[in-house]
Amino acid sequence: MLSALFWICVGLLVYTQVGYPVLLALLARVRRGTGGPAPSADAPDPLPSVSLIVAAHAEGEVIAAKVANALALDYPRELLEVIVACDGSPDATAHRAREAGADLVLELPRGGKIRAQDRAVERAGGTVVAFSDANALWEPGALRALVAAFADPRVAYVCGQVRFVNAAGTNQEGLYWRYEMALRALESRLTSITAGNGAIYATRREDYLVVDPIMGHDLSFPFNLVKRGRRAVYAPAARATEKMVPTIEGEFARKRRMMSHTWPIVLRGGLLSPRGYPPLYALMILSHRLLRYAAPFLHVAALALTLALLGRGWVYAVALGLQLAVLLAALAAPLLGLRVLLVARYYVLTVASVALGLADWLRHGTKAYWPAAEGTR
Repeated sequence: MLSALFWICVGLLVYTQVGYPVLLALLARVRRGTGGPAPSADAPDPLPSVSLIVAAHAEGEVIAAKVANALALDYPRELLEVIVACDGSPDATAHRAREAGADLVLELPRGGKIRAQDRAVERAGGTVVAFSDANALWEPGALRALVAAFADPRVAYVCGQVRFVNAAGTNQEGLYWRYEMALRALESRLTSITAGNGAIYATRREDYLVVDPIMGHDLSFPFNLVKRGRRAVYAPAARATEKMVPTIEGEFARKRRMMSHTWPIVLRGGLLSPRGYPPLYALMILSHRLLRYAAPFLHVAALALTLALLGRGWVYAVALGLQLAVLLAALAAPLLGLRVLLVARYYVLTVASVALGLADWLRHGTKAYWPAAEGTR
């Protein structure tokens, strides 16, 4: 029995990180998929009106550059509305946004990013509402690439490709994010993505969902729209850049905070319920979301089972050696700074952040607002 449990834990961990991408690639080769090809980068004619919304709290340092970047997009000015929703900003964010040329600046009481976005959507005049972070800069053609996905009437949500930039520091988020974007492209090709990102995404105004303020759009929008018979897709031609957290430890803190917002979506926000999921999408949610969130518990179980099975075969001694090697590599990374050790440290801390985010939510609850991640402005 212990041996079977050990192999189940190991098998699930390997499947989540390696087997699932291979399965998606095979499915993409043998079938066209229910969703068809990836969204075109060619914008529809006529172009829809768009309200580009930036929720901002204490973003005085970067908001002018963000508004200038939005106004410089390759999109007809008469069809583009730039809205800055200031979420109780204690600094000059609102003043600088107006000076930079934002069409509408809302000065709202502190309520969190989601509620600021809700208020902005209420005031938006566009048939499409697009969203971005204050520190994310879009390439000139990004908005056209985003709205091109809406040529398919089934599409209700589209997210673009964000690249994390930071030449200095130890963070390995860029490596992980390239892996994540590859998965997202395959999911989008087959049916729908299982999560988006806050740097660059859009939805039809009629499809916009008002969610619990502690439950961000990135995870809650895609699966909820799929449950409503719609599609959530990835448009890799819609590109943005965002400054990366410089250190692995800073990234760990960011992910821990993110997971304290993720677990409420999983456990009481509807993601866990299969009702409304097409079969393939249900498999994607299980593989890409639920098993990934189960990873810290699977790792702990695998280690405990390995220790219990020592002496019953060489394979368990090798398994223990590999697990200890990863942990030692993670501990040694700050001292030696080698890339392979940094990747091990990033993996260990990222997995730990999932469990600690759950503990934070269960013990203290989750606030609807949070400070900007260290070093990202």
